[in-house]
Amino acid sequence: MSFELRRAQRLGGASLLLLGAAATPALAQDKPVATELPSVTVTAPSPIVRRAVVPSRTPGRATRTARVRSRERTAEAASAAPQTAAPQQGVLPIVTNQFATVTVVPSEEIRREGGGQLGDLLFSKPGITGSSFAPGASSRPIIRGLDVNRVGIVENGTNGGGASDLGEDHFVPIDPLATNQVEVVRGPAALRYGSTSIGGVVSATNNRIPDALPSCAPSFQTYGLPIKAPLATAETSPCVTAETRTAFSSVDRGVESGVLLDTGGGNFAFHADAYGRTTTDYGIPSYPYLADQTRIITNGRQPNSATRSDGASIGGSYFFQGGYIGAAITQNDSLYYIPGIDGADHNTRIDGHQTKINVKGEYRPDAAAIDTIRFWAGATDYRHNEIGLADPADPNTDGVRQTFTNKEQEIRTEVQLMPFNARFAEVTTALGFQVGHQELTAPSPDNPGTLFNGLWDPNNNTRVAAYAFNEFKFTDATRAQIAGRIEHVELHGTTPNFPADYLPDGTPQVPIARNPSYTPKSGSIGLLQDLPGGMVGSITAQYVERAPKPAELFSRGAHDATATFDIGNPNLKIETAKSVEVGVRKATGPLRFEATVYYTHFDNFIFRRLTGVMCDDDFASCGTPGAELNQAVYSQRNANFRGGEFQSQLDVGAFQGGIWGIENQLDVVRATFTDGTNVPRIPPLRMGGGVFWRDDNWLMRVNLLHAFAQDNVAAVAETPTPGYNLLRAEVSYKTKLAPNWFGAREMMAGITGNNLLNESIRNSVSYTKDQVLMPGIGVRAFANFKF
Repeated sequence: MSFELRRAQRLGGASLLLLGAAATPALAQDKPVATELPSVTVTAPSPIVRRAVVPSRTPGRATRTARVRSRERTAEAASAAPQTAAPQQGVLPIVTNQFATVTVVPSEEIRREGGGQLGDLLFSKPGITGSSFAPGASSRPIIRGLDVNRVGIVENGTNGGGASDLGEDHFVPIDPLATNQVEVVRGPAALRYGSTSIGGVVSATNNRIPDALPSCAPSFQTYGLPIKAPLATAETSPCVTAETRTAFSSVDRGVESGVLLDTGGGNFAFHADAYGRTTTDYGIPSYPYLADQTRIITNGRQPNSATRSDGASIGGSYFFQGGYIGAAITQNDSLYYIPGIDGADHNTRIDGHQTKINVKGEYRPDAAAIDTIRFWAGATDYRHNEIGLADPADPNTDGVRQTFTNKEQEIRTEVQLMPFNARFAEVTTALGFQVGHQELTAPSPDNPGTLFNGLWDPNNNTRVAAYAFNEFKFTDATRAQIAGRIEHVELHGTTPNFPADYLPDGTPQVPIARNPSYTPKSGSIGLLQDLPGGMVGSITAQYVERAPKPAELFSRGAHDATATFDIGNPNLKIETAKSVEVGVRKATGPLRFEATVYYTHFDNFIFRRLTGVMCDDDFASCGTPGAELNQAVYSQRNANFRGGEFQSQLDVGAFQGGIWGIENQLDVVRATFTDGTNVPRIPPLRMGGGVFWRDDNWLMRVNLLHAFAQDNVAAVAETPTPGYNLLRAEVSYKTKLAPNWFGAREMMAGITGNNLLNESIRNSVSYTKDQVLMPGIGVRAFANFKF
């Protein structure tokens, strides 16, 4: 051990951290327990998957032989992939082969961190936060200050469905408990999923449609590709694997559990899973309501914040020569309460149900021009009832106040062409085609037979799109990408005859059919360059057009759960974003980091602004004394977003047979309209860091995230948010167990402490921040077993 390391171990506190940050890479590499860090495997970003062998321009016999050998190597690699060791617990996953930043949350981190919603899971990631309308129940990811209508959510390649983009109170029907990995994709790759994903795409993956046979056999066939003779007996051997996921949380007295089963043999693989979660009202550090100090809260808990959710899925795949095809059916159910003054007074809760069918497949033909054909298809039937008291003083008035339904179908097909040598570069092209249809309703039983019954009931839309990705490999160190997308969107609905900024003037209202259509066009160009020291640099430029979504166009009434009276604008224009992003990343060695800066200019930026006018159930009530709903109007203005993100992790040196190190992060986004006023609901500047220790089995970590006060707020109906310190600590243990036919073969267990300073945290991006606190101090204990 070097003199510097011995001296570092004798120091404590801040001196230890400062010396660790200054330690040389050679110091960390001398540690006896150092292991190679496996690369991070991502599935969502690009439709192009490169092969090891590049065919020549003349598709002769030698080319075909090379292609077959390449596929054999691909098959063997895919067969071994599930058995490849994952990165050690706590290793920061950095993706360097993409043209923009990709945030990856692997399965082990999901198990450690927990969270009932994707927004909860991603809350502290650089550049990402959650909407936290109802923490633990409805929290949608917000990326770089962009929310519902600019952030796509997909599961296994298809739209997640639900109604979370139609109201902040709606849950995301993708549960982290049944998810194996989450990827947050930014930049050009988001064009693969649609122009409405300009802010980014949150992609959740699991094994509900198997793309490989279970891995308990020594080796197995994958995608039906050729295998060597010694593996043939394993191909037909049946296999069953299982995993249990269980956790308990103190802050909300929560219990969650899930079971996942995988089996297969021959040409078939099957998957089944079931999960459930229940929580009570969660604990809070202080009084939650800023505007009303008269209410009595005796138990130290956020009123009306309990949740219950469960789900199940079954799926299977058939493998054939050159590919596979699979399908799954999934049921998601959730019953959760809406916190806040209005929610507590009316006992407001949402009872949601989603049935989803997904199909996907892949085929690798033995053809000269086509490498791979992939497709995804999904159909969603979603419905939720918003339930509560019509009269807070009369329990007999409890019932359904509003219903939301979403019937949605989608299919996407991609064709990846064989790479070819264009002399100046190796060129790989992928072409995609996407079509989708959506029918939305939001009737209100409180207003039967009225002229405008429901928030925007009914409306429907159809989307057709084509896109192309071209990647150029100039050398092993220099790559470029050019991508484009064109789509056509047709929407149908009705709105009243009101101006965008409605004020009651006695004018009678009649329904007017609205049938707007848009043809947004988007394109991007990017460069990826290997740099000295194992670093990779990237620069991308994008031009993205986005068509308005149904809620922005057709909203025309009360939304009880959010306590708003929403008014759409049927005359909205296409929104245009021009952005530039520059990044530097490093994934290997003792120091791993990524740094990104970006700038985006929006023309006709669509946003939902609170006017300060109060309404009740109809337009005539707006501006009357005693009205309870905030009027929210969809408007357009030019805007500028700029910011950056940074995170790093340094393995300082050896300690007690493991590795200790330091980590830190920072993210900032500043969003203003062109007149200098502030875009509403933007996250604050955040920075933090911590210390960790890990070995092959143990992970121990302490981390503090500080969020600064957010004073850059909209001029009307938005209040400043104080800063906070979020202290977290975790201890987890993972080990292989003695093999036997009835017991577990692997275990991971641990304890995580959250908000250990018990701070009163208000989320600046939440509409309910002045009435809803984030959960207080809590401990989460979890245990996972693999059989």
